Amino acid sequence: MSAESHHLYSQLPAIDSLLRSSEMAPLLDEYGAALLTETLRLMQAEAREYIGQFHTLADWCADWPAALRQRLNQRQPALKPVFNLSGTVLHTNLGRAPLAESAIAAVTDAMRGAVTLEYSLSNAVRGHRDRAVADLLCELTGAEDACIVNNNAAAVFLMLTVMVAGKQVVVSRGELVEIGGAFRIPDVMRQAGCELVEVGTTNRTHLKDYHQAINEHTGLLMKVHTSNYSIEGFTASVTEQQLAALGHEFAIPTATDLGSGSLVDMTRYGLPAEPMPQQLIAAGVDLVTFSGDKLLGGPQAGIILGKKQWIEQLQQHPLKRVLRADKMTLAALDATLRLYQQPDRLSELLPTLRLLTRSAQNIAESAQRVLAALNGSYGADFTLAAEPCWSQIGSGSLPVDRLPSWAVTFMPKEGSGSALEALTARWRGLAKPVIGRVADGRLWLDLRCLEDETALLRELAP
Repeated sequence: MSAESHHLYSQLPAIDSLLRSSEMAPLLDEYGAALLTETLRLMQAEAREYIGQFHTLADWCADWPAALRQRLNQRQPALKPVFNLSGTVLHTNLGRAPLAESAIAAVTDAMRGAVTLEYSLSNAVRGHRDRAVADLLCELTGAEDACIVNNNAAAVFLMLTVMVAGKQVVVSRGELVEIGGAFRIPDVMRQAGCELVEVGTTNRTHLKDYHQAINEHTGLLMKVHTSNYSIEGFTASVTEQQLAALGHEFAIPTATDLGSGSLVDMTRYGLPAEPMPQQLIAAGVDLVTFSGDKLLGGPQAGIILGKKQWIEQLQQHPLKRVLRADKMTLAALDATLRLYQQPDRLSELLPTLRLLTRSAQNIAESAQRVLAALNGSYGADFTLAAEPCWSQIGSGSLPVDRLPSWAVTFMPKEGSGSALEALTARWRGLAKPVIGRVADGRLWLDLRCLEDETALLRELAP
């Protein structure tokens, strides 16, 4: 080691002396000694590496407290808020349904201290964590009872494990769906210990197909809502009411996996129709499963509605404890469901419904304002325009239906795809990243999900 290098290394302060300095006191109060010590060790290692490579001190070594604070401020949370301008409202990769303010407040309260998760105030004994939310679900849907788990895949798995392990499940061949992450209904049945019996064809299944498949080993007649694709043309399918009647005739339970599931008639809001759990309960289906974080507009959860005799068996099975929801999920779900008791205000209070029902005219006006604000900053390198486009609901909900929307588009004046890649990469690195979509040689910022224009423009300011 040269004398010059030795002199540079000797200028690196000891961690103990840094921690004792008055400049570090505010940081110690804010972050504690353990995190500061570990971060300073990493900074010292980087400083030594810099000296070895460049034979000088890094600029930040002139002010270690300031450099340390900058490092600590740059730490990224695991889940980072983003602007969802992708055109997909219920974007699985971006967290699906945004929660209502009342649900956020309910989760906050549940996190702060003790709650009556499994405690009955009426008789001071242990209660059941699902009970309060289950009662509300029954009120809204007419079901006899309800069970809540951590997602709809868990709901289907629990239902099959409890009801049909070692038996056969009869399902239409056209309903053997695969959802995101290669999660397939046949695989779930195999893991649950069931034997899948396919009936009908891909495009046409009749009641007689189910009837002919029934034998002494049949444990369940099941329908799966094809929420993430559509079969059109020469088709036929069996209704839940028909299947329930057949099941009752042979004393075989029936079930429907709705996947998404909406508790309101979507056509009331000018949206495409989606089957509702309460309709299937009224049709006589024994159990219905659906998600909490899709069209319902709540937290990730799996909801099972139906006959009390079956729900009780689900609740008593050891697997239910493995799949149960925590207090924060239950608090958010409860608050979300209570909004459905105010149907006249639902499209205002429930973010998912509010975003889905935004008019194209309202979004177009927003696009013109955003375009005018961004043109000065980006017009030298891109041709900006406000253009009509189509949003999608997402998360397997109404897959062939689109919502008229508007976007601000960016077309590179030079560099073509590389310019778009650079722009989208830079925006993904913002304090609050901006997520759009690239198509037809342009970057599209679909504004359907933008409710705070000022925040977006502040983030995109050069």
